[in-house]
Amino acid sequence: MNMVLRWHGHSCFSLESDEKTLLIDPFDEGVGYDMPPVRPDIILESHQHHDHNAHDRFEQGFVLIKETVNKTVQGFKIEGHSVFHDDVQGSKRGKNIIFEVTTPDGFRVVHCGDLGHKIDSELLDLLRSPDVLLVPVGGFYTIDAKQARELTRDLAPSYVVPMHFKTEALAFELGGVEDFLSGDPFEKLDELKLEEKANVGTRIVVLNYR
Repeated sequence: MNMVLRWHGHSCFSLESDEKTLLIDPFDEGVGYDMPPVRPDIILESHQHHDHNAHDRFEQGFVLIKETVNKTVQGFKIEGHSVFHDDVQGSKRGKNIIFEVTTPDGFRVVHCGDLGHKIDSELLDLLRSPDVLLVPVGGFYTIDAKQARELTRDLAPSYVVPMHFKTEALAFELGGVEDFLSGDPFEKLDELKLEEKANVGTRIVVLNYR
């Protein structure tokens, strides 16, 4: 078992497992981060805003998924759950997809996209206890740090990785990651590599964008 998770900035991550690469929420040039030379086999897009749907930046040959699905693609089991980009049933910013991905090596990763509200108990039960939770923490367009901490507590992941927050590279304003960390211990890593299941509470990992 071996999965490598890398953060490319904003809400964009790549998962590498079984010699395949799955990319989530690629951003366009206006976001501020540099996109590394990733060659994805699969691209997931949580919603169709420019900072999450820039699949045109990559060479053709990948499978693109931008809707709620429940299927296995190249060994990745992918399930999409429909939620909203705001707290008023999507009337401000539309719908969003929470992607639940189980890698070929059996690790379960939940990517919240631009989740904008508290999710209901039924969906909480479906998503509970992932190996990795990728959660927005910067507010403004998504849940804020406090709501992200509550969601982390409710889902009880082995690892939680914050995303969608202000950095020096980001070209627009969001809240920083500090309120989410709130003085709790965390690890700062270039990548998160999982080789076996963890079973000791929730560990916070802040990834360097690369």
